[in-house]
Amino acid sequence: MPSKDPRFTIGIEEEYLLVDRETRDLVDDPPEAMIAACRSKLKDLVRPEFLKSQIEVGTRVCRTIGQARDDLAWLRRTVAEEAGKYGLAPIAASTHPFSEWQHQQHTDRARYHMLARDLQAVARRLLISGMHVHIGIEDDDLRIDLINQAGYFLPHLLALSTSSPFWRGVDTGLKSYRLSVFNELPRTGLPEQFDSFGEYQRHVDILTKAGLIKDASMLWWDIRASTKFPTIEMRITDVCTYLEDAIAIAALFSCIIRMLYRLRRDNRRWRIYASMLINENRWRAQRYGLDEGLVDFGKGQIVPFEDLFEELIDMVREDGEALGCLEELRLNRTIAQRGTSAHRQLATYRKVIDAGGTSDAALKAVVDRLIEDTVFGL
Repeated sequence: MPSKDPRFTIGIEEEYLLVDRETRDLVDDPPEAMIAACRSKLKDLVRPEFLKSQIEVGTRVCRTIGQARDDLAWLRRTVAEEAGKYGLAPIAASTHPFSEWQHQQHTDRARYHMLARDLQAVARRLLISGMHVHIGIEDDDLRIDLINQAGYFLPHLLALSTSSPFWRGVDTGLKSYRLSVFNELPRTGLPEQFDSFGEYQRHVDILTKAGLIKDASMLWWDIRASTKFPTIEMRITDVCTYLEDAIAIAALFSCIIRMLYRLRRDNRRWRIYASMLINENRWRAQRYGLDEGLVDFGKGQIVPFEDLFEELIDMVREDGEALGCLEELRLNRTIAQRGTSAHRQLATYRKVIDAGGTSDAALKAVVDRLIEDTVFGL
């Protein structure tokens, strides 16, 4: 047991797609001056992503969820302001409604050249964006133990975040098509279970010694021990179009991690379920989002998401109070009631179609909605 409680600091990373405001299509080679201006204002809190049509931001290490919200609002606003000077805009959605991955270029960096060479078409199809949430846990073994237990909750977080129903101009029928694309990469999905940090490191060493990976950052699991920071990094979620949704989900994840630590501190544990069971809920969240419920493994039946969510809120309310994020925690209830970005995108598309518009016009209307909601939404 660690000698003192973790700090439970929080950091949030988001990836945005850059679109042309006139055509609504992706910008396959944004102006270098725009990127330079963002870097000038945001320093190391902004960076290029694998594809040139993407840009990534990350908050500072924050002591509270309120600080993380302020940082994220500033980051979104700054990127939007600089992009707007060139007729561009960021959209916080995990797929673009109609753009083609074949037309994209990857960023000129050694790591990205290596990925493009090693992964070929699998890498070129990565026209997707996500949100990563880091929770500060300084003790190595504690990080691994909490990751083992946290896997159960990942489908719940995914269901609350979905923002990728379209792919190449088609309604995929999935609320998070992003995960289908990401699953083609090696070393993705639920993490392996390890008894200690030492065991985890020995497995990483085998892969690096064999030349299969450069380092543990190429383990693209849904949740992992970060290679850059002493944090647990949650990676399963789509990027949220509404800022407040991102903050709500980050608050929920931080409370889940604290709850699992609290149980451990009191000599209790969350039951670890087999990956085959959690993967069923992972698929349901990917396919249906909030709409068709998840499996309660104790009851052995599908339960409406709102019922599961209320149970979860009850479990972590004490942790929300301790972390000072009860208000943000409760915002997840709003998401569960009114739906996610995927619901709004589909509703926007169908509204145009029902009014007699073309599919092309409907898809562009979705992009317009995403532009507006990314910076000016809830």
